[in-house]
Amino acid sequence: MILDLLKQRYSARQFSEKPISKADLDDILEAGRISPSGGNEQAWHFIVVNDPELIFSLSDVCFNQSWIRTSPLAILLCVEPVSDERGCRNIQCSKYERLREDILNIPKELFDALNQEEHQTKIAGTQMSVVALEKGIYSTWVSYFDASAVSQLFKLPSSVQPAEILVFGYPKTTGKMRTKKNTKDIVHYNGY
Repeated sequence: MILDLLKQRYSARQFSEKPISKADLDDILEAGRISPSGGNEQAWHFIVVNDPELIFSLSDVCFNQSWIRTSPLAILLCVEPVSDERGCRNIQCSKYERLREDILNIPKELFDALNQEEHQTKIAGTQMSVVALEKGIYSTWVSYFDASAVSQLFKLPSSVQPAEILVFGYPKTTGKMRTKKNTKDIVHYNGY
């Protein structure tokens, strides 16, 4: 059962040297590809990083998170902001009604830079993580990185922005899930 599997998950930060097979990588990528997205825009790109030298460089642009260097695989989740026609500005206006005029008047370049579609990659990344976990491959999210340096390192076109990095591997040691809040403390029915 998937729920039992998720209860075993933790963010591994030390990986064994065991490589991830092409078949397993293909399944992980397929999980991302078939993920749901707002308006079915599929505004993502996945950069597979399995070159040890690039992984080393990646750890540097992630503000020297040296544990990344032990991983055999990272996937850079990128987003290509969708056009205004989809209504992204309208979505933001509906969330922040008091800022409607300001949102509508933000220049396109700045609006795109604010990366309103970044959340789309989190759905794909989560599905990738679950499929990996099913195969005994653990993952850790990396959100703290120098976006400009990552873009340069992986030669991203200016229309594509790095959103998240997922680091994958077989854990070197056994860990355990951190303590989570009780359901009764976070779930509310029909109102807060």
